[in-house]
Amino acid sequence: MPERWIRPSCIGLLLAAFVLDVLTPQLFVVAILLNVPIALSSLALDSRFTRLLVVLALIANAAAGYANGVHDHYHWEPIAIGDRIIAGFSFLLVGGLSIASQSSAQRAGELSARADRAARERGVRRAVEIVRASINPELVKRAVVREAVTSLAVDAAILYAFEPSLDEPSTYSSVDGREVEVATARPPAEILSLLHRMASQHEGIATMLEGDLLGRLRLDTFGAQSAIAATLVEHETTFGVLILLRRSASFEPHYEEGLTVYVDQSAIALAQAKLFAQLGVRNDELAAANVALRERGDVIRDIVYALSHDLRTPLAAARMTMEQALGGAYGELPAAYREILERTIASNEELQRLAETLLLVSRYESGDRSVRRDAVDLGAVALRAVSELEPLWKSKKIDVRSNITDQVAVRGDEREIRRAIVNLLANAITWTPSGREIAVEVKANAMGTFVIEDGGYGVPEGERALLFDRVRQTESRQGSGSGLGLYLVRRIAESHDGTVAYAPRPDGGSTFTLSFPLVRAKVAR
Repeated sequence: MPERWIRPSCIGLLLAAFVLDVLTPQLFVVAILLNVPIALSSLALDSRFTRLLVVLALIANAAAGYANGVHDHYHWEPIAIGDRIIAGFSFLLVGGLSIASQSSAQRAGELSARADRAARERGVRRAVEIVRASINPELVKRAVVREAVTSLAVDAAILYAFEPSLDEPSTYSSVDGREVEVATARPPAEILSLLHRMASQHEGIATMLEGDLLGRLRLDTFGAQSAIAATLVEHETTFGVLILLRRSASFEPHYEEGLTVYVDQSAIALAQAKLFAQLGVRNDELAAANVALRERGDVIRDIVYALSHDLRTPLAAARMTMEQALGGAYGELPAAYREILERTIASNEELQRLAETLLLVSRYESGDRSVRRDAVDLGAVALRAVSELEPLWKSKKIDVRSNITDQVAVRGDEREIRRAIVNLLANAITWTPSGREIAVEVKANAMGTFVIEDGGYGVPEGERALLFDRVRQTESRQGSGSGLGLYLVRRIAESHDGTVAYAPRPDGGSTFTLSFPLVRAKVAR
């Protein structure tokens, strides 16, 4: 019997039993029938209503007994009175049992509801784990619909995803847990109005009611007895609306609790999937940009390598011609012309050093570095570098003093060690004013060390941290040099497990220290 008919039925039965009791003789105990509505009231699960029926039954019992006695000329049979008393006790007993059964039923219902809620929560947690297992937005949407059918105990689930647009959303639907179907079409007007309302108001959950005309229309559209809609929102971003349908049952109390957890976690999963998709696109763009930069860098490096390599031949030929002219191969030269020729030879040597520096830098940048490790006399290499740059430091009227007496053998590639020393010496000559002095020294402590001290202006404190970086541009050195000389010195030192360091001199100028690992055996010069 539907619950709404229980109370009227009980009242009707009570009245019918009372009338029948009044119309029958005293000894025919019809009052016992008043227990029927009291027992039936237990189905209403309302103890107050049962108590009311017990009171009414007791009143009806007494009233019927009095009416029977009046009908018999005010004569009441003792047996009838005893039956009435026993019937009254039966009303109390049946009423008490009905109330007890109601309490038991309520407790059983609560326990069953708790068990159902716990089972649903476990199902929701398991479904959420499945939904969040993917980082693909399409797979997440399909999982949201598919898992909703089983974990939320519905007959069908529909997700209106607001892509490509709210008016023409992508519709994901699953009936009875079957495969998810996807369509892109404009929903019916009554459904579209619901989507617009929930999207604009960020409405969480809305139940479609049969008593509401629009709700009844929507239920008829879905072919369901009950439906509930929930918005998938994460940080004010609305991804869509999930609609759950039941064909022949209503949604239980507290159903929205599990649904809220499910849609919140589903929205988070969609947000994460969208973020991963955006990151994937951005990574592809960055990868393409990196490839383009790498290719461009390879082209530039190849050009620098080819240019510096090809420059060495004409520079060497020009130097040879100028040295021959200076030696008198083409006749006696005026003194002024000889001075100009000497300066030109110095400039030519500077260009040669730059070409060799560019060549070495391009090799280091491409990973093509020397692995040759021989025993190298550091002092001999330093003396050759001083001699090689003699035209340069003499043309600036700089005195270069060398304090190199002992043999110091280090391990490395002699050509690269020579280039590092030449670069340090050329740097000192460049930044030392005319008439001042440069001192070079080679010594052995824990490592073989080349030390060069100049009488220049030193390096400003703010620029020292970038001194050995590539292509330094500073106010004090703007437009001076390639910016690669000291950088190459650092790369050569590091590749040989050595170090290079700068320190200011107390009386002005700079001290550069270049160190390489020692070879214990001495080498002949």
